[in-house]
Amino acid sequence: MRLFLAILLSALFTVSSGQSKQDKELVKEVDELISDNLKNYAPGCALLVAKKGEVLLEKGYGIANLELNVPMKSEMIFRIGSITKQFTAIAILQLVDKGQIELSDSIQKFIKGFHSKGKKITIENLLTHTSGVKPYEEIDVKIPNAMRIEFSPKTVIDSLDKLSLEFEPNTKYNYCNSNYFLLGYIIEQVSGKPYAQYLRENILTPAGLNSTFYENTAEIRPNRANGYSFSDGKYWNTDFISMSLVYGAGALRSTVSDLYKWHQALYEGKLLKKETFLKAIQPYKLADGKQIDYCYGFFNKTENGINSIGHGGAIDGFRAIEMYYPNQDIFITLMCNSETDNFERFFQSISDIILPEKKGNDLKEVKLSREILNSYVGTYKNDQYNQSMTIQMGGDGRLYCTLSNGTGTNMVLFAQDDTLFLLPEVKRIRTTLQFVVENGRATKIIWVQENTGEFKRVD
Repeated sequence: MRLFLAILLSALFTVSSGQSKQDKELVKEVDELISDNLKNYAPGCALLVAKKGEVLLEKGYGIANLELNVPMKSEMIFRIGSITKQFTAIAILQLVDKGQIELSDSIQKFIKGFHSKGKKITIENLLTHTSGVKPYEEIDVKIPNAMRIEFSPKTVIDSLDKLSLEFEPNTKYNYCNSNYFLLGYIIEQVSGKPYAQYLRENILTPAGLNSTFYENTAEIRPNRANGYSFSDGKYWNTDFISMSLVYGAGALRSTVSDLYKWHQALYEGKLLKKETFLKAIQPYKLADGKQIDYCYGFFNKTENGINSIGHGGAIDGFRAIEMYYPNQDIFITLMCNSETDNFERFFQSISDIILPEKKGNDLKEVKLSREILNSYVGTYKNDQYNQSMTIQMGGDGRLYCTLSNGTGTNMVLFAQDDTLFLLPEVKRIRTTLQFVVENGRATKIIWVQENTGEFKRVD
């Protein structure tokens, strides 16, 4: 904690002395990378890179509106999806600073009649995704096109209350939008104000975030970028979804510039007490002492010697990420106006340039013969979730994985040994595929992420 605080304070008081020759070369390399490769990821994107308090690059690339052929600008406003969780978490922590909430408070104190199934669910459990509450996506609403309908928070919560707990609170971690939906409602109950109003008055305005707002498609908003889906080899306008169903978990829009202001406001102590914010970005520990990568609305991870603190966002038509590397005092935020499956790969290729240290810390990868790799090529199926996985050989001599539910397309596999492979593009949690070989033939794959799943070969 002391070391991190020292790094944090040194970052706050660093005086910019202009870009170095090395920084200019890195910026040029990033600019060329995006210009040459954007077509593989989205119609358009916006990027901001800052180092030691100085913005090195802030630029829009590609197209913001395909029908009107509007060029992308850095000030375009994107949906940021789950980055909204940071704002919800900070709003909750403001109420903690004011003495209106305790992290150890049971959520039933604020959500009257919510059944805990005999278990205590705390505010902190919601903040860290350790509540055991099931995803609201599992609610069987029996209403056609439910994603288009405006529901009150209480209606969703009443339906959520009917679901059983997934696990006993504080014993496991499972990233789940329901937690931050509930937190949004708790903010309203404690403050007496609508969620969007509380954010505007207590967070957005004090932080100077003039281009960040709770999404409302009926309002006229200059510089609002269009979002797109991609299928059948072309882009489509993304279907309308009601923000009432993402709420405190993902309903905000913002710009790359505003997310950098947000970062500065947090680290300069404008919105929370310093000690409260420092706690908010520390990895949480479960009841058994096991540490997870999630904090209060932030991921804090160290991979290959590089520490990063931030969050990503995925919502219909858009992908976004904001990431801070405290040891290097580098902040990067990237937004795309498409539901690209390869967004993390795109961001990684950019951050690899900006942080040369990452190039010397490449993930372990074992070279295997084409004969071994080809023996794994095929189609595998998980009967429990009726989901298929296709393994293909790439031109670079690596295996690539595609999931039938659309959550991952053409994801590269790094061999760790003859049968174990790592998915480096999945940043949130280590994900591996273990091929089970019987009589010289791969018969199934054991998928290990937060849970373990089995895919049997069907070709």
